[in-house]
Amino acid sequence: MLYPLKFRPRLKARVWGGDALLSRKGAFLRRADKGRKIGESWDISCMKGDESVVSAGLLKGNNLRELVEVYMGDLTGEKLFDRFGEMFPLLVKTLDCRDRLSVQVHPGDALAAERHDSFGKTEMWYILSADEGASLYVGLRDGVTREEYLRAVSEGSLPSLLNRIDVARGDVLYIPAGTVHAIAGGVYMVEIQQSSDITYRIYDWDRTDDDGHPRELHTALAVDAIDFDSPRNYKIDYRSVANQAVPLVSSPCFTVNLIDVEGSAIRDREGDTFAIYVCVGGSGVLHAGGFSETMTEGESVLVPADLPQVEFEGCGRFLEAFVE
Repeated sequence: MLYPLKFRPRLKARVWGGDALLSRKGAFLRRADKGRKIGESWDISCMKGDESVVSAGLLKGNNLRELVEVYMGDLTGEKLFDRFGEMFPLLVKTLDCRDRLSVQVHPGDALAAERHDSFGKTEMWYILSADEGASLYVGLRDGVTREEYLRAVSEGSLPSLLNRIDVARGDVLYIPAGTVHAIAGGVYMVEIQQSSDITYRIYDWDRTDDDGHPRELHTALAVDAIDFDSPRNYKIDYRSVANQAVPLVSSPCFTVNLIDVEGSAIRDREGDTFAIYVCVGGSGVLHAGGFSETMTEGESVLVPADLPQVEFEGCGRFLEAFVE
């Protein structure tokens, strides 16, 4: 019988990482990475070689790909299993961005399939904390052409063409595939994205890797992945309503809602689909199918499609993510 699933996080060393993930999720760190800067925690993943492993209950020790193979539509939803097969469609991460990330872009579905036999990578960010003055670079400034972009890349002046956005705790940003972006550092956040690890690095602030070598750039691959024609407001405005699902993102790739729980809230999901709940503030208890899971900030739970009703108790803020 399926139940709400928690997984062991998979922690990743990154040159731009810090120590926040070590203190919060370090018990799951591989011994070889202790003492290194940890930039990412892959909290729910079906990526090959990085499949999340169930941490408790009857299915403890099974990974997410195995669960999809066995439970199929009962886990993901019948239509989604027909569409995605054994590949779970979403990847949930926590990022500790102490230093600046590279300026990068991700391909959309068509280009990623053609080049890499992969999904594209559309993502959204929820800011858990940010240093004073922290910011992100998201999108090219209005009117920047392909020619201007290529000239800036060759001259090493690409950051001058990017939109810079100041951020604080609770901010939400939607980053469609094809959007040039970077994180300027001092940001701790949740990322919900398509199941893809395809990144084209365009500019890296003259940084070197652990061996002192410049990190690889992918400028030739990136130019055809960039969307030069769709300026947008990447920062999502929203107003919380206690105990109700407030829409944040609705796209063909995923839907994300915000639920602020004050006391108790019941969520009846429409459609035959799984849901991922990420606690982004406070704490609470999630009940579904006769099972319960306590959640604190930074924890994620996957609720299978055959458990469409979820009840929350406590005082906390949760993201709800699913694919329609």
